[in-house]
Amino acid sequence: MYIAYWIVAGLLALFYVYAGTLKVIRSRDQLRPMMSWVDRMPLPALRALGTVEILGATGLILPPLTGIALPLAPAAAGGLVLLQAGAIAVHLTGEDRRIALNVALTSTAAVTIWLATRL
Repeated sequence: MYIAYWIVAGLLALFYVYAGTLKVIRSRDQLRPMMSWVDRMPLPALRALGTVEILGATGLILPPLTGIALPLAPAAAGGLVLLQAGAIAVHLTGEDRRIALNVALTSTAAVTIWLATRL
């Protein structure tokens, strides 16, 4: 279970660090080709969303790595599930109805919760 957690959580963390960093440092114009919903959200909220994604990824990695505050790992994965639930709602209420990636990320985060409780 330990190896499975690190594989799944590591891939999930890599995705969220990448996506969060893009939201924090890129302009709305640079994000628009890959994220059509950015025009529906204020820029400070977009930056905050990116920061939350980076913090969630950190929460998946640091507690198990250091052995400190281990309950934070499933809590971070649960937060990412909630984040993706909101993302699915944003996609379904807008013009962009592509939610396959969001469903996959939700499922992966749910598996990560289960694996984190087995550490």
